[in-house]
Amino acid sequence: MLKRFELHNHTTHSDASISCADLVRHMEEDHVDVFALTDHNTISGHRELKEILRTHDFRVRAVYGMEYTTYYGHILCLNLHQYVPWESIDVRHPEKLFAACKEAGALTGVAHPFSYGAPFARGCRFEMQISDFSDVDFIEIFNNPEPLREVNEPGLKWWESLILSGERLAATAGMDLHDARDMSMMFATYLEGEADGDPEQELETAIRNRRTWVSKGMILRYEREGGRWHFSLEDVHKPGFKAGERWLMNIRGNEGEVIREITDEGLWMEECEIPPGSALIVKLFMDHTDIEDLVCVAPVLYR
Repeated sequence: MLKRFELHNHTTHSDASISCADLVRHMEEDHVDVFALTDHNTISGHRELKEILRTHDFRVRAVYGMEYTTYYGHILCLNLHQYVPWESIDVRHPEKLFAACKEAGALTGVAHPFSYGAPFARGCRFEMQISDFSDVDFIEIFNNPEPLREVNEPGLKWWESLILSGERLAATAGMDLHDARDMSMMFATYLEGEADGDPEQELETAIRNRRTWVSKGMILRYEREGGRWHFSLEDVHKPGFKAGERWLMNIRGNEGEVIREITDEGLWMEECEIPPGSALIVKLFMDHTDIEDLVCVAPVLYR
């Protein structure tokens, strides 16, 4: 089964107006499966959230993390259970912090890389110079409150360029919640799991294997059978999702792209119909192929 993860959220333990208890209720009401607590530069809310979930009968589950908020950009950590110091953060060598977080067992990625920086939001834009991505696990390609074309589209394109240059990075999305807001028609992160599975382990497996979907509510799947590929759609019933008139699939590699219409019955494609390349970006649009019509970024197709 596919689970919806909301991976970027804040509470009154940092700079938000929503408490841990209210955050849990907000996620429960929107039928989220798992959410992450990622307050700025603190893990002080972890104990409170664990106690709330232990003593109340909520369906929603949680994973724990933190968002490093520096003058050079924000680094999102998931499955982080201990505070990792970052006083030595270096804009030219951020790999040191990524490696330290990985050693502590965390998943680490870049949050809203092309956010507005100074003078409007000093430090929000990612200006660190990463030369080695081996300890970077994911890129937040959609930060829902940010402007679509000015911030999120460049983030998506950066992730795509890294993938096509040979890097192996998962894609995620986040609400970056600081209050209780409407999450309909917003991107969420989906991954495979079990009804009674351990969400932390499921997140670890999905990120490490780059098996995440970033979607507004319709998932694009694919599988290879012999010399052909079968692509199919799956409605994950995200609250507030509104489908368009038709679905368009875009497959892009270093040497070109193809666009095909796909129906509820799915689509078969011969190997020769797919652009050459070992890593291919697979996206689903509704009605048109503008960024505003993007519905799903599927896991990278490797062959």
